Amino acid sequence: MPSLKNIRTQIASKKSTQKITRAMKLVAASRLRRAQDAIVAARPYANALGEAIAEVALRAGAESHPLLDRRSPDRITLVLLTSDRGLAGGFNANVFRVTQRFIAERKQATPPAREIVLEIVGKKGRDYYRRRRLSITRETPSPTAETASHIAREMAQIVSHEFHESRTDAVFLVYNEFKSAVQQRVVVEPLLPVSSDLAGGEKAVAAGALDFLYEPSKRKLLDALLPLYLESQIYRGLLESIASELGARMTAMDSATNNAKEMIANLTLQYNRARQAAITKELMEIVSGAEALKG
Repeated sequence: MPSLKNIRTQIASKKSTQKITRAMKLVAASRLRRAQDAIVAARPYANALGEAIAEVALRAGAESHPLLDRRSPDRITLVLLTSDRGLAGGFNANVFRVTQRFIAERKQATPPAREIVLEIVGKKGRDYYRRRRLSITRETPSPTAETASHIAREMAQIVSHEFHESRTDAVFLVYNEFKSAVQQRVVVEPLLPVSSDLAGGEKAVAAGALDFLYEPSKRKLLDALLPLYLESQIYRGLLESIASELGARMTAMDSATNNAKEMIANLTLQYNRARQAAITKELMEIVSGAEALKG
């Protein structure tokens, strides 16, 4: 049985850990509210823009702009949104698992993808795939509410340039979609080529897919709209990822705090039993000594 000093040290250590996890839970909860408001505000715009672009893309045709060009997915780029810090439950592990499954499926597809490269946002993703020696073209720090728009704009320019120069045939965004503080769902969302397989495309089909009159021209309109659409989708994914990370961290730290509380209770019970046993032993020695003196 551990000594009383050893048990006291363990109790003090668990209490210190409990204070840290409780503080991290409160910080994540306070930041989650703002992140949740940001993603709720961004979703309607991103969804409406996606529907409009899908309708325009279907009516304009794949030959009207390079970002609409559908090619055989021989080379694929995955944009992974992970975090810079851990202690967020399965937030990063879920992204890695879905990514590995996606890569395996594409390697076994007909025709198979010859090359899959990664554009990684977040240090956790960088460290994970460096150890596995996968092809990483670029690493970006995890976004905050202040840097998300800048990262989205930069990432949109990079992947659109890669696609336009035929260095990649398809681009996918992998991120945690925020459902609630206790539920996040990993999504693999196609970014390029810009797809017409959305609600806007379905409406265009129902309307007979008659083309528009473009002013000043079809190409100039698509040059303005498609990069804006791409940036908005990446920006929404970044906001979803930020909110999901905070929700996952809040849940994980709440669980850790409860586990620490349970461990402290068990150690306290063990400490009291050990102290009671020590007191009983001392009393027995005193009584035995007194009886020996009488004899």
